[in-house]
Amino acid sequence: METRIKRRQFVQLSVAGGALCLGAAGGALGAAPAASKLISPGCRRSKVQVARIFMGDPGLRAWPKPDLDLDREVGFYHAEFAKLEDELADVDFVVDDLVTSVDQVGPLKETLARADGILVIHLRMGTMPILKEILSVGRPTMVFAAPYSGHEWSGFGALRKEALGAKLGCKLTSDYAQLAAAIRPFRAIHHLREAKILNVTSRAPGPYPAAVREKFGTEIQPIGLERVLDACRAVDDADAKAEAERWIQGAQAVVEPSADEIFRSCKLALAFEKLLDEEDATVMTADCYGTMFEPLCRGYAFPCIGFTRLNDMGLGGMCESDLPSSMTHILFQGLCGRPGFISDPTVDESNNAIILAHCMGTRKMDGPDGPAAPYKLRSIMERQQGAVPQVAMRVGERVTQARLVGVDLLPYFTGEIVDAPDCDRGCRTKITVQLDGDATTLWNNWAHGLHRVTCYGDVTDDLAHFCRFMDIQMVDEAAKMTEPA
Repeated sequence: METRIKRRQFVQLSVAGGALCLGAAGGALGAAPAASKLISPGCRRSKVQVARIFMGDPGLRAWPKPDLDLDREVGFYHAEFAKLEDELADVDFVVDDLVTSVDQVGPLKETLARADGILVIHLRMGTMPILKEILSVGRPTMVFAAPYSGHEWSGFGALRKEALGAKLGCKLTSDYAQLAAAIRPFRAIHHLREAKILNVTSRAPGPYPAAVREKFGTEIQPIGLERVLDACRAVDDADAKAEAERWIQGAQAVVEPSADEIFRSCKLALAFEKLLDEEDATVMTADCYGTMFEPLCRGYAFPCIGFTRLNDMGLGGMCESDLPSSMTHILFQGLCGRPGFISDPTVDESNNAIILAHCMGTRKMDGPDGPAAPYKLRSIMERQQGAVPQVAMRVGERVTQARLVGVDLLPYFTGEIVDAPDCDRGCRTKITVQLDGDATTLWNNWAHGLHRVTCYGDVTDDLAHFCRFMDIQMVDEAAKMTEPA
């Protein structure tokens, strides 16, 4: 039986774990990095700040029933939240109040304005004025309304079309686990604001870093070659040899890379970890096919094992100084706690499928507390150099692929993994995804470069709320348009 560590256990183990390290090698899959210094996967600075408001008007003694005890209702919900404590261990409820009148909102506004998001739990009818006063703060707001809460739901749709309701999301459900789901978009907003990306490059930064900092708060910091090499030189050879041995022992096979290539790759991997610690950053990317190809990749080692290792830890490693993919990776971690697989796709219309391929695979696509996938150590296919993990991802898994384009567009599609090809064409790690939409529509709509980022699971509902809150257009690239009757 598969055993998974819940978010709360992961946080506790992280605090106890001390420095980032690899655990003891185990089985055919090898050792998995034991993440630490993380509040939750992808975030190491602070907890998510959520204002929790229970909303009910005691004067309207109607739905759900005339004698409803609001304090007892609040107690019921607190008990439901207690069941979700593992998933919400990285959340601070900075407001936790029963609000029964519009006047009570005013004193809370300063705190509400600083929150990552506001979770409003609808208890009783007659509360639309209270909700509108909360929305006037302008923060992302999610309303949770179980059946029989009241008739306000019938106006939520119209309210969302007004300027006041631009940042309103709703969960109308009897599934109380959705209380945790309602917070996921707030977590993604928080992760992006707290994130810091280190970009190993000598290219001029351009306008993109300033744009994402203004919109999301994310910091992108260039880092020079000499600092990376200094960090490599500072890594003890014995530590790098032990790391290399873990990768070799854990692999199903070592095909092309030499022992020295794996050793240098692992020394670079440990240097990446050290640099992220020094800078209090969570994501590393490098211009590995550009300004860093000759001096770093050919001159020392390719970064692929280092990037995979960071992804396994709940941090982030992205190829080719791909900053939009790095941002998408952080977004996925915030929404679901899982890393992204960056890919170069190729389309197969005959099977309504897209093949997603990249030489660098991630072993822990379920997140740092999940199982590790089998892997082989291979060379980079088109370079016939370096050391990369060729990962066998899980067939049958639902996936979401997306890319944050600029600061206001997110193209995406969904599907199911139907194959994990192991052939000598394309990049080393590959998955064939049968599309929910249409392959011909997808390639006709394709724009904004080749790379996309894929995570396990269908996270489109959470993505939709996040995009609404952040004023981002979300477009299904594979959605087949129907002809008018």
